[in-house]
Amino acid sequence: MADNRIDGYADAVLAVAAAEGESDTVEDELFRFAAALRSNDDLINTLSDPQVPIQRRQQIVEDLLSQKASAVTNAAVSMIVAAGRGGDLPVIIDSVIERRAASRNRAVARVRSAVELSDDQKSRLAAAIKSSTGTDVDVRVIIDPSVLGGLVTEIGDDVMDGSVRHRLNQLRESFR
Repeated sequence: MADNRIDGYADAVLAVAAAEGESDTVEDELFRFAAALRSNDDLINTLSDPQVPIQRRQQIVEDLLSQKASAVTNAAVSMIVAAGRGGDLPVIIDSVIERRAASRNRAVARVRSAVELSDDQKSRLAAAIKSSTGTDVDVRVIIDPSVLGGLVTEIGDDVMDGSVRHRLNQLRESFR
């Protein structure tokens, strides 16, 4: 039942974004918002707390997104929060991104990096992933300073950890 509800919200967001001609923008803004949510437990807890009035939760969304996201993205997130699904936002957003990629016969590669990647680097990474897996991917970058250097790439349940942190841990283990 919960998956149907998640999918329903994702479908609604996709339909509104498409109707407004802002699918790419909304997808990108939602991805960045989900990354922010995942890094801030207090925010996700507040947006899902039934003790906090819905109007207050919507105002928090407005305050966070008004200058950084389109009106369509702001309205979509506000609608989800108003429906009492604030705690499901990261999962709903993941569904939006996955469904959008699938509509283009692609998978989503979530890449954690210590620094932002240029468009050229993203293109070369997508080509390398296709070469090794045979899958076309949309590369989505999450800035994560704990990676230190290199990349951690997730495609579905597959994780390729080429981070400096991972290599240091391997080196440390080899000396034990």
